Amino acid sequence: MRSILSLYLVKILLFSKGDATVIFHAFTMMVYFFPLLGAILSDSYLGKFRTIFYVSMIYATGSIILSIASIQPLHLPITEFSMIGLFMIALGTGGIKPCVSAFGGDQFVLPEQAKLLATFFSVFYFSINAGSLLSTFLTPILREDVQCFGNTSCFPLAFGVPGILMVLSVVIFGLGRPLYTIKKPEGNIVLEVSNCIGYALKTKARSKEEKEHWLDHSSKKYGQPFVEDIKATLRVLVLFTPLPIFWALYDQQGTAWTFQAVRMNGDIGFYTILPDQFQVVNPFLILIFIPIFQYIIYPSFGKIGLLRTPLEKMTCGGFLAALAFIVSAFVSMKIEATDPIMPNDGFAQLRFYNPLPCEVKILDSLPCSIKEELNGVIPQMGYAEVLELKLKILDQANVEINYAAECVQGNKTQKMSFPVLERDTQFVYFTNNGSVAHKDIITKDENSGAPFLRILTNTYPNNEVFNISLFNDAQGLNTISNNNSHRLKMTQGEYQVNILNNDLTKENSLNLTSKQSEKLKNGIGINLLLGGVYTLMLEVNGTDIVNHKLITVTQPNSISMLWLLPQYIIITAAEILFSITGLEFSYSQAPVTMKSVLTASFLMTDSIGNLIVVVIESAKIFDKASNDFFLYTALMIVDMLLFWYLASRYRYVNLEEHDEQMKLDNDNNILSKSQIGLENPVFNKNQDA
Repeated sequence: MRSILSLYLVKILLFSKGDATVIFHAFTMMVYFFPLLGAILSDSYLGKFRTIFYVSMIYATGSIILSIASIQPLHLPITEFSMIGLFMIALGTGGIKPCVSAFGGDQFVLPEQAKLLATFFSVFYFSINAGSLLSTFLTPILREDVQCFGNTSCFPLAFGVPGILMVLSVVIFGLGRPLYTIKKPEGNIVLEVSNCIGYALKTKARSKEEKEHWLDHSSKKYGQPFVEDIKATLRVLVLFTPLPIFWALYDQQGTAWTFQAVRMNGDIGFYTILPDQFQVVNPFLILIFIPIFQYIIYPSFGKIGLLRTPLEKMTCGGFLAALAFIVSAFVSMKIEATDPIMPNDGFAQLRFYNPLPCEVKILDSLPCSIKEELNGVIPQMGYAEVLELKLKILDQANVEINYAAECVQGNKTQKMSFPVLERDTQFVYFTNNGSVAHKDIITKDENSGAPFLRILTNTYPNNEVFNISLFNDAQGLNTISNNNSHRLKMTQGEYQVNILNNDLTKENSLNLTSKQSEKLKNGIGINLLLGGVYTLMLEVNGTDIVNHKLITVTQPNSISMLWLLPQYIIITAAEILFSITGLEFSYSQAPVTMKSVLTASFLMTDSIGNLIVVVIESAKIFDKASNDFFLYTALMIVDMLLFWYLASRYRYVNLEEHDEQMKLDNDNNILSKSQIGLENPVFNKNQDA
C-alpha cells in the first residue's frame, strides 16, 4: 500500500510534493510507534491472539475506508476519510507487528523444537519479503492499468484488494483458533522498565542519599538484578541515538525516490516501468543479498579483519546509505538539467505561435529586441521564442508589437499591446481575428509527471466555435472547445485529433455511428510523453484540419529510470548491514529480561527517523531535490562519525556468560517467551504497512 501512497496524495488528494512527503512520513512514523502500544496491549491485557484478531479488523476497516474514500463519484470528504483510513491502518499495523511472529513462536515447545522454531522464522521472513515483492509489483499495476469511475487510474482497486485480502486473512486466522497454543498475558516488560526508571528518578529527587548510579534508588522495590539489567540496556540504547538518521534516509524510497522516478522515463523497450513500481527492486534484492552477504561478503571481509563485529557492519551500512544519497543527488542534478529554462531577475520570456496559412511580419516592436530576436518574421505554422527579454523597468514593462500578414485583412498593419512582468512567461498567437497574449506555464508536473497540451486554432469562417476531439484507445474520447487556449493535463499516449459537431461529447460518445467512430480513430496523430509540455497548432476549415503542427515546448522525461538502480542496490546493501545486523546486535547484547525492550526501542528509532523527515520537509529548506539529497548525505556522514565514536567505546557482552544466564533464568522459569525475545525482529522491520 505504501508503494502507491505518495502518488495517491498528489494525484487524487492534490497535495503538493512537499506536503505529500510530510504526510507519508507522518504515517510511517505512526506505523513504527504503535507497535509499542500493541505490545503493551498484548502482553498486559488481551494476549497475542485477541490482539492480532482485533487490530487486524481495524487494519482491514482502514483499508476499506481508504478504498471507498478514493471513489470520487461518491463525493465523500475524500481528504478527511483518507486520513481516517490511514490512521486506522497505522493503528492496526501497530498491533500486528509485535505480535504475529511472537504468536508463531508460542506454537513451538522449547528446547525440543528449537530447530523448527528457527526454520519457522526463516520461512516467515522469506514470506514477508516475497509478499512485499509481489505487492510492490502488482499494486501499481492495479492503480495504473485499470480504469474505474471515470478516471484513467484506479486507486480504489489498488487499496481495496489488500483490504479484501486482509478480511479473508482475519477469517482464516479466526477459524484456526482451536488449533493454536494460546497463552495468557504475562505482563509487559516495557511497562516494568518505565515504572522502574520513573520510580528511580522520583526517589532520587526526594532522597539525599548518594548512590553509585541513579537507578540504584529503585533497587529496593524492583531488585538489584533487574536494575542491573536496565543499566546494561541503557548502555546499548546510547548507541541507538544516531540510528534515526539512517531511517530518515532509508524510508524516502517511498517519497523522494518515487517522485524522482516520476520525472524519469520508465520505457525499457518491452515494458514501461511505473514510478511507484520501481520500489520492487528493494525487496527483490533483499532476497538475493542475504545469502550473498552471509556466505560470501562476511567470510571474505572477515579474512582481512573487516566487518567482523555487528557495530562495524552497522557503521559500514550507514556510510553506504550516505553514498546512496550522493548517487541520488547526482541523478537529480541530471534530471534538473532537463528542466525548461526559466527567466531570471530583470527578464521575461515570450513565445509566438502562428497557425495562419501565411507568415507574420514583425514591423517594429517595443522593446526593439523582440523584432531582432525573431528576425522580423514568424513563418507559416511557425513557432518562435524570446527567452531573454530584458525589461528596462524591473517590475513590469509594456510590450508593443506592430505586425502584418498577407492572409489577414489584406496585409493591413495590426497592433497589439500587453503587459509583461519580471520573471514572467507569456505566449502570443495570431489568428484571422487578431492576436492574443496569455500567461504561459512551461514547467513540468513534478507530482504526477503527466504531459500538458495546449491547442491553438485558426478557423475559417471566422469566429466559428466547435469542438476538438482527442481520442485515445485507453482514455476514450475527450472534447474541448476551440476557443479554449488553456493548457490541459493529459495522460501519456497516442491521440487522434479531429473536429466534431458541437453536440458530440464524451458522455454521448458511446452511441457513435460507425462513420463517426471511424473518423475519431483516424484523425491527426500526436504522441504525448511523460513530462512533456506541448502546443498543438491547428488550421481548420469547417470540419477539416487543413494544417497542423505539434510543438514540444518542454522536453519530455528523457533520463532512463534504470539510472535509479545504483542507489537502490547501495541502499539495499546498507539495509542488510545496518538493519538486520542492528536487530542481531540488539538481541545478543541485551540482558535476557530486556530483549523485548530493545526490540521496541529499535522500532522507535524508525519512527523518530520519519519524524526527522517531517521536520526537514516542513521547513522547505531547498527548492531542488538534489540539494535535499546532499543535506541528508551530510547528516548521515556526521551521524555515522558519531556512531563510530560511540561504537569504539562500547564493550561487547560476553556471549557465553550471557547464554549461561539465559539458561539459568529459563530453568528457574522466571521469564516468559515474549520476554526472552521470541518476537521476530526481522519481521518487525520488514513488514509493509
